[in-house]
Amino acid sequence: MYISSISSEDLQKLEYASFPGEIRVVDSVGAEFNRAVNYLRRQKILGFDTETRPCFSPDQPRYGVALLQLSGPEKAYLFRVNSLGMHRRLCSLLSDEKIVKVGAAVTDDIRGLQKRHDFVPRSFVDLQRIVGDYGIKDKSVKKMTAIILGFRISKTQQLSNWEAEVLSESQAMYAATDAWVCREMYLKLLASEKVSQ
Repeated sequence: MYISSISSEDLQKLEYASFPGEIRVVDSVGAEFNRAVNYLRRQKILGFDTETRPCFSPDQPRYGVALLQLSGPEKAYLFRVNSLGMHRRLCSLLSDEKIVKVGAAVTDDIRGLQKRHDFVPRSFVDLQRIVGDYGIKDKSVKKMTAIILGFRISKTQQLSNWEAEVLSESQAMYAATDAWVCREMYLKLLASEKVSQ
């Protein structure tokens, strides 16, 4: 059984955790891109997220999705779709019904990616839609992670520039962790009992 929500005070008491595996940034089509797609295709369940450069004033243009993050258990790939574009092999991965892609508020992420290149999204799971079945009311990734996995994740890089020429180590870690925790939460929920309605 999970608690339905967590207070900010209790959240502060938890240990920080981040993605423990290998993080690869992919910004062009080549050997690294092929390795990434081949690894991701072998997974049954992937963590999924995107990042977009934030706008700080209403008259600024809205930026497109800059980064697509896909994480398996020991490797996370960060695709710089602002330079790479949505390659057909990435579109094919996101349309593959045999591979489950788990994220939070996935509809907006998918729409953003479809603006770069159209594809039919298949086998996506939105954690925000399913946590209620387990009695969880908090819907932010930070709070869901705390409730389900028992640790906290850093959000300090959330509003950083995702179109920077080079992503910093902390940006890469933040982006990989966000995708990875979605996968981990889903696996933990699958092994948990739902709250009887």
